[in-house]
Parts: sequence; structure tokens; C-alpha cells
Amino acid sequence: MERLFSGISAAQAPYNDGMNKVHVIALACSSLLLAAACSESPESATQAQSRPANEVRVIAEVLQFERERTRVEAVGTSRARLSAELYAPTSGEVVSVNFEPGQAVKAGDVLVELDSREEKLAVRVAELRLEDAARLYDRYTRSADSGAVLPTALDAARIAAETARVELDRARIALADRTIEAVFDGYVGSTDVDPGDRVNIDTLITTLDDRSSLFVSFDIPEAFIGELAVGDEVQLETWSGKVPVVAGEIVDIGSRIDPENRTFVARARVRNDNDALRPGMSFRVRIDVQGELYGVVSETGVQWGADGAFVWSVVNGQATRVPVQIVQRREGRVLVNGALAQGDIIVVEGTQRMRDGLPVSYDVQRLAGSPAAEPVSDTADVATDALAVLD
Repeated sequence: MERLFSGISAAQAPYNDGMNKVHVIALACSSLLLAAACSESPESATQAQSRPANEVRVIAEVLQFERERTRVEAVGTSRARLSAELYAPTSGEVVSVNFEPGQAVKAGDVLVELDSREEKLAVRVAELRLEDAARLYDRYTRSADSGAVLPTALDAARIAAETARVELDRARIALADRTIEAVFDGYVGSTDVDPGDRVNIDTLITTLDDRSSLFVSFDIPEAFIGELAVGDEVQLETWSGKVPVVAGEIVDIGSRIDPENRTFVARARVRNDNDALRPGMSFRVRIDVQGELYGVVSETGVQWGADGAFVWSVVNGQATRVPVQIVQRREGRVLVNGALAQGDIIVVEGTQRMRDGLPVSYDVQRLAGSPAAEPVSDTADVATDALAVLD
């Protein structure tokens, strides 16, 4: 019999050890949970006891205000900052073409020369006449005090000298017209003029563009006549997509509305430092027009009823229904217009349980439009600590 009881005791020993371990784990978890419960401050316990029995716990956000944004798109055409078509100022034979198409030139560079032999001779003749007239007038002036020269003769000599000076200036202008110069820094275009060609005042020599920056003109619907202003930023993109999107600035706005298409013209300036853009290119123009300020809430906070949209606001710890109008939707957010103010508390989760005057407590989880933050549970932290102790 003793051997039998001894065998039974030996068989129950592993079972008893397992049960003891289970009791130890249970006691450890109970102790930790009790400690967590006891660690609550008296103030928290008092607040929990003071809450009404029908109070609803919700997630809310602080109301912020943003401006309404309307994107306007248009097709724009560019022109150079400075652009000129160069014509010959006079008729003559071309003796020299001093540029290549697409070449960068400076203001004053001679692009084309015409035959100027007669004009050079005319300048020389005018210089000689001026020297002779000036010498005669100087002689008369020195003799005027002695009475040897009549006043009328002195006046005639003075007029002759001034006339000779004017003739010399005219001859120099005629000589300058025998060359076509760049009037500003820029890039010349192609030309059909070659040495030996005969040109006149109607002959186009070439084009000249200062494309360090471009002006892009585009039409805007008349509804935005008061919404755009000089200095507003625009985004410009070529239709080919080979050039990155560039930013421009509105520099002037037309003063008239086209009665046929009900639009007005605006013009933006875009820098072209890398010389990737060309005058005459077309652009896709995008403008974000800033409107009035409106409250912005998460989509989950907007509810609908028989009389339209509304939100739940927490006022003095109670739910209050506020009718609103939807102004604009933006990627999970909604701009609303209603009797709301900056800093109002708007319920975004738990709206199905709301009623007017219902006691509400809330956690501010995020601001309108910011990423939602995951709440952290105190119970989860306690359970984690318990597992760490058992390990």
C-alpha cells in the first residue's frame, strides 16, 4: 500500500508544479493590475465619479480656418522680355553680314554693313565746310571791336558756321544708317540677307530677342477679375513636358473684358536663366486663387440631415448641432461655412451618438487636416510590463 501511494504522489508531482506556476502567473497579473489601479491619482478618481452617467466619450479636433483655393488653368503664349525686328534704315548694297543665326550679341554690335563710301565722303566735305565757316566767324569776331566788320556780316558768318555744324551732323547720321546694330543684348535669329544683296527700308534683316526672361500672356474668365493681383504666383509647364514646371509671377492684368469670350488678359513673367525656354512657346498655366477664410474639418465630422449638412460642436461640455454649408472638399478635409469660430471643438468620431445638449467628454486627437495620431492604451502598457516580469 505504501508503494501504491508513493507512486500516486510521484505521478501527481508534475501536475502540482504546473498548477503552482499558473497560480503564480495569475497572482502576478492581478498584482500589477491592482497596482495600476491604485496608482491613479485621487483627482482622476474624483473626476470619474463626478462624470454624469449618460456622458459620451468622443474624439474631437480643434477647428482651424483656411482660405478657399480655386485652381484656374489656361493656355498661355510667351514672348521675349525684349523683342525687335531689325530693318535697314535706308537703301543700299550689303557688303558684310557679321552674325550667325542664334548668336548672342551685345548692344551696339554691328550686324550688317551697307556700302558707305559716299556717306564717308559726305562727312569729310561737311567737316571741311565747318572748319572754313568756323574760321571765318572767328576772324570776324576778333575784328568786330575795331569796327572793321559790320554786324550783319558777323551774323551771317555765325549762321554759316552753325549751318555747317548741322550739315556735319546730318552727314554723320547718314553714315551711321549704313550699319545695322543690335539695340540691346540678346540673341539674333536667322536672316535671308547675304553680301551683295540690295536692301531697302522694307527688308527684314533679322530678329533680336532678349530671352533672359519671358512674358506669358493668357486669358482668365471674368469671374476672377477681382481675385488676381500683381505679384501672385503662377505655375507654368510646357506641353511637351520636357522642361520642369517653373514658377512665374503676374506682372500686369488687362483693364478690359473681351465682350466676345468674357475673359481678360493677364501676363506673367518667368525667368529663363538656363535658356531652356523660347519666345512663342505655349504653356499650361495654373493659378491657385485664394478666396475667403472658412473653417476646415475632417470629412468624418460632417453629418447630413433633412435640412442639410451640420457638425457637432462641444460647448460647455455639451453637444451642440451647428448647421453648415459645404464650400470645398480637400483630400479628407472639408471647408465649411457656418456659425463657427477659431478654436471651436468639433466632434469627428462618435458623431452617431450625439444629441443636442448631451454631456460630452472628448480627447483632442489631432488638428483639422493633420495626420491622425494613434491613441495609446494604459492597459496595454500594464499587460506588456506583466509579460516582461513573467519572462
